[in-house]
Amino acid sequence: MIQFTVYGEPVAQGRPRATTINGQVRMYDPAKSRDFKKYVQVVASQHKPKTLLEGPLQLFVRVYKPSLKSFSKKKKAAAECGDLRPTTKPDVDNYVKGIKDALNKVIWQDDSQVVELHVSKWYSENPRVEVMVKPFEMQQLNLSI
Repeated sequence: MIQFTVYGEPVAQGRPRATTINGQVRMYDPAKSRDFKKYVQVVASQHKPKTLLEGPLQLFVRVYKPSLKSFSKKKKAAAECGDLRPTTKPDVDNYVKGIKDALNKVIWQDDSQVVELHVSKWYSENPRVEVMVKPFEMQQLNLSI
């Protein structure tokens, strides 16, 4: 199991941008997304395994967004203890896209190895992203749809 925390305000993966150079269209990440991915890579590299993880993996991500300045003391307390959760944009999947990309060739070979994903958004006075990667363990999932 590999576990680490990326401190600072979480950044969701932005929409790719396009530019034309000599008649060729080139796609690129917005600067904010690119910088956050590099930061995640630096933090993850401090926890990287001797050899890249192989096989199916489980990924657990907890995104802690900063509490809103407009929150009253009561709302701030509810947010801090988890009773009030962020339901605003960006979506959890946009947060996790950048993190998965950043962990390629650092923790695992490719993010396609992630076969199970658990992502949640929280408020906190200490914004951060907590990441845990584990080899996939077959377990009974009782999901009724």
